[in-house]
Amino acid sequence: MSNLLLGMSIVLVIAMFVTALVAISQRRLSIAILAAGLVSLIASVMFLLLAAPDVAMTEAAIGSGLTTFLFFFVLGRVRGESDD
Repeated sequence: MSNLLLGMSIVLVIAMFVTALVAISQRRLSIAILAAGLVSLIASVMFLLLAAPDVAMTEAAIGSGLTTFLFFFVLGRVRGESDD
């Protein structure tokens, strides 16, 4: 069981690293925001694997959900003001 957990953790860490690189290297802001939200979502899965479901739920709700929504909301507002 612990080998499976270790393997899943390694895959998730690699996925998180690649997604973080996409987030910082992407020129399109919407793709970068989605990639940052995905990093947070992968972190919440990692917390779940580490037997911390309360932290995983908080990370998924705040880190992935609310923060990504706020970034897109502000991006829409900023783009809306530049069109006026």
